[in-house]
Amino acid sequence: MARYVDGFLIPIPRKNVAAYRRLAQKACKVWMEHGALEYRECIGDDMSPKMPATFPKMLENKRGDTVIFSWIVYKSKPHRDRVIAKVMKDPRILAMMDPENNPFDVERMLYGGFRVMVEAVR
Repeated sequence: MARYVDGFLIPIPRKNVAAYRRLAQKACKVWMEHGALEYRECIGDDMSPKMPATFPKMLENKRGDTVIFSWIVYKSKPHRDRVIAKVMKDPRILAMMDPENNPFDVERMLYGGFRVMVEAVR
């Protein structure tokens, strides 16, 4: 059975990275407790415009922004659907969804669900 991945690209002001890290650490615990196989939150490091289409350019980053690249791995799409159903009922996640206290602009976040096509792990 092929793995399934939810992927996210999030433009975020650098000044809000510490707040986002705290939020992500809490979210990680919730997702893993409810069955996710893997949870990753990565912060932009090499965002120089060597390629014609970089994440910051495509996300129309504002001055002072960086990019968070995140993914969550599941056994399959049905497994993901079960995990998400549990996560979205978890009061810890519901408390994090207040747009007034969010360290990033949810409207600028990009999301997609992906079937794994090629995989190699060491």
